[in-house]
Amino acid sequence: MKAALRMIADLLAGDSGADRVVPPTGFTATLTTFTAGAMAFLAVFAMALSFATGRLADRWSSELARSSTVRISAPAAELEAQTLAAQEVLRLTPGVARSRVLGDEEQRLLLEPWFGPDLPIDTLPIPRLIEVVEEGEGYDAEGLRLRLAAEAPGAVLDDHTRWRKPLVRAANRLRTLGWVSITLIAISTAAMITLAARAALAANGQVIRVSRLVGARDVYIARAFVRRFTLRALIGGIIGTALGMIAIAFLPAAAEEGAFLTGLGFQGWNWLWPLILPPLGAIVSFWATRSAALRVLKEVQ
Repeated sequence: MKAALRMIADLLAGDSGADRVVPPTGFTATLTTFTAGAMAFLAVFAMALSFATGRLADRWSSELARSSTVRISAPAAELEAQTLAAQEVLRLTPGVARSRVLGDEEQRLLLEPWFGPDLPIDTLPIPRLIEVVEEGEGYDAEGLRLRLAAEAPGAVLDDHTRWRKPLVRAANRLRTLGWVSITLIAISTAAMITLAARAALAANGQVIRVSRLVGARDVYIARAFVRRFTLRALIGGIIGTALGMIAIAFLPAAAEEGAFLTGLGFQGWNWLWPLILPPLGAIVSFWATRSAALRVLKEVQ
């Protein structure tokens, strides 16, 4: 613990003599800051995607798991009688909290996204729909199907299982993809910063040789590179994270009719998660630069 605190103190304090070994400006400074900022910006969106798809999977799983639909397709003369028979079966079924026949207006709203607002419900042979809400551990789907077949032959039970599972599976995979993206972003950041550090070391080969002649050790020289590149990555990470959070904040708010497309963002305490990105980027830069510096210094004679 003391060694870690001493390393952080040395990193923040720096050494004016050692800092002269690293060029304060140039393409390596710009590349490091830009890379860290761009990667942090992308990581904010990847993190937002992970949280949004996680919420979506939970909502789809909980909402669709507690509801189902009975669709009744029968001749007009029998439709009302079969509807009443199906409702009676549902009323006597354990695990069914309540059932409700959807009205013409509700069915029109369900069909409107596909057929438009002017669909003539009254003149078309639209099946009658009954919404079923479960309670407790739910009902026996197979037993309910058998009873409906006996009492209302035109009734078909849809418990949403075939719809729910693929949706939840897709949302969970998107959530995993978001975290995999963050990991790839961290690896890419380390690779870019390593290249920048190696370029800076190669450009200062003569200065490194002179420093060795006057007694500077490789660890002393490497510390200057590590400090400079870590601070550049930290500054770039702060800027990229701030811009990413601002962009997320200006996205449209979640809406029931398009929750996936408009709900990409953070909610509540999840807004704190992006704040770990700048220090995480600095840690990645620290180890990447340190490894590259010590390796290159061994090669420079």
